[in-house]
Amino acid sequence: MGQVGGYLGWLLLCAVTCFQGAPGIRLMEVRIPMHTVRDHSARLECHFDMEGESLYSVKWYKDGNEFYRYLPRDMPPAQVFPLPGVTIDIHNSTESTVVLSSVNLSSTGRYRCEVSAEAPSFQTVSDHGDMVVVALPEEGPRISGGRPRYQVGDTVRVNCTSGRSKPAAQLIWFINGDQADSSFLRGPFSASDREGLETSTLGLEFKVRPKHFRRNGDMKLKCLATIATVYWRSNEESVEGDRPQKAPALEIRKGQGDTAAAAAASAVASGEYGADRNGGSETRSTVFWGFHQVLLLLFPASYSILVSSMTSVQRHAR
Repeated sequence: MGQVGGYLGWLLLCAVTCFQGAPGIRLMEVRIPMHTVRDHSARLECHFDMEGESLYSVKWYKDGNEFYRYLPRDMPPAQVFPLPGVTIDIHNSTESTVVLSSVNLSSTGRYRCEVSAEAPSFQTVSDHGDMVVVALPEEGPRISGGRPRYQVGDTVRVNCTSGRSKPAAQLIWFINGDQADSSFLRGPFSASDREGLETSTLGLEFKVRPKHFRRNGDMKLKCLATIATVYWRSNEESVEGDRPQKAPALEIRKGQGDTAAAAAASAVASGEYGADRNGGSETRSTVFWGFHQVLLLLFPASYSILVSSMTSVQRHAR
């Protein structure tokens, strides 16, 4: 009976220790990288404070399967258990750190650290973190469907497609440096290949307005592709505004004798010279009119003298 009472007392002590978290082991921090690039290494850390207790073991699990165990009393203290997607760098792994080398897509998963104390408490604490292995695109985002020129009233319809990756890249459109309105977006649409790599496509569609052209008359369309904090690439295209050109203005340069020639030309154009005023009808001689124009263009000064002489003759005739 006494032995049964002692056993029950030990269970009670264990229950109090486990549920109250009183003296013993304390798990301070578990560090699992949220994203790791494929073929790179990953460092998993498990920091704890034994608070006077003796360490019995540190165990690591991926998706519930143990792959690493550290028992300080064993020689060697570290043990590795084969698991798909997990390759341990045993030389750089300790009781608080596990280094995974050359991670691949199957290395993605939930990693849990479990720390246990020696008897009599046998207290065990654990925590976990999720890691996603990223396969980066080999090329940046591509813009397709655009035209080199647009004018106000045209409709822009373009697509941005990311390179193959895992997971698919997130795409964002910008117009002249400002993020495009959500009503302009079409998609995103995603597709995967046999290797499990994914591409994403985001369309941009809007009607061109005067505000879309900058002061220099062009418009910038940029597509940005991102994957978490490990990938950030963009592609930008510049399109020109097709604006109507103004007709060239005639330039008149005034030189010596040009004032009189201009006055004479005005008089000729108004019909003062070469007009038959008899009967109220106006007739011009083609040869005489052409002669006047040749003189006006080639010899403006002489033409002004000729016009002045003709004016004097007409006045005397009257």
